[in-house]
Amino acid sequence: MDRLAHLSDLQQNQQNVSQMLNSIITITNDIAIENLSEQDALDLLSTITPIYTYGLEKIARLEMEARVAYITKELVEVRQTLEKLDRSKSNFISVAAHELKTPLTLIEGYAAMMRDLVAQNGNKQIDTLLSGVNIGISRLHEIINDMLDVSLIDNDLLSLNLQPLWINQLLNLLKREMEPVIEERRQTLEIRDFPGGETWIYADPERLYQAFKNVISNAVKFTPDKGQITIDGRSLPGFIEITITDTGIGISPENQSEIFEKFGQLGRINLHSSGKTKFKGGGPGLGLPITRGIIEAHGGTIWIESTGFDEEKCPGSTFHILLPIRTERIDPKIAKLFSKLEKQASEPDVKENPPTHTPPA
Repeated sequence: MDRLAHLSDLQQNQQNVSQMLNSIITITNDIAIENLSEQDALDLLSTITPIYTYGLEKIARLEMEARVAYITKELVEVRQTLEKLDRSKSNFISVAAHELKTPLTLIEGYAAMMRDLVAQNGNKQIDTLLSGVNIGISRLHEIINDMLDVSLIDNDLLSLNLQPLWINQLLNLLKREMEPVIEERRQTLEIRDFPGGETWIYADPERLYQAFKNVISNAVKFTPDKGQITIDGRSLPGFIEITITDTGIGISPENQSEIFEKFGQLGRINLHSSGKTKFKGGGPGLGLPITRGIIEAHGGTIWIESTGFDEEKCPGSTFHILLPIRTERIDPKIAKLFSKLEKQASEPDVKENPPTHTPPA
């Protein structure tokens, strides 16, 4: 009971012992002044005041230690609860993604067989409907793959296939893929030549391509039609910084960390457009968390700068991606495979005839 009462006192921000001792000191002073002569009262108070003061300091320190221990225990319990919830969420994502893959594969297979039958019979109307089904299947595949990537990142299982590459070549490949969407939205995507863009580094081209695509798609989605998206960068000691700037609606400073959290959604979800690249298009909120996981797996970091959110003035946002310049041979087999390309990269005419890489899937 005493322990429960003590915990209750801490929860109610009470310090009963020190308050009681203060009351005893006050009562002692009053009684001494009322019942003793001035000299006797002074002698008594001079004798007992140091004792009371020492006791009060001791009690105050013990109460503070008890309070710190109680708050620490509460924080540990809260942290454990949050970690448990996060693990449950990660486990759910992993299980759901794997469970969805099987029925989706069946749907895709039957849709392919139906398309073959339609091709034999020549029914264009059904063929059009099946094309819509295939678009939905493709979108579901993307969502499931994103869920699996999030699960890998949460469990520190994301593996990188490091290969030599140039950042500017990766960005140019991505620009060609994004051209239909950019034209549909009547936007402008500019990739500037920047120091470090032609630096030969080791990284995972497919994962970096995925990360850059997520950020650019986010810029397209939250930039009005006829807006501008600019990719620039610079070389820093040991790092390459890539910036992706848009003329979009921006984001409030207090929400800038939230967009990198799983399922992070800002604003009212029911007001979001359903299109993936339409203005303020909705989504599961996994793209930027995956991007952060990929960049951090490379030893880099990502952050956003924006003066605030405004759909009328459109202050825009700038994503900063910092990647380490990794030039050592990580894997001897990979180094041997690309040794000829490395030799070509060191020759003067490499910029005129750079080696080509297959675009990531």
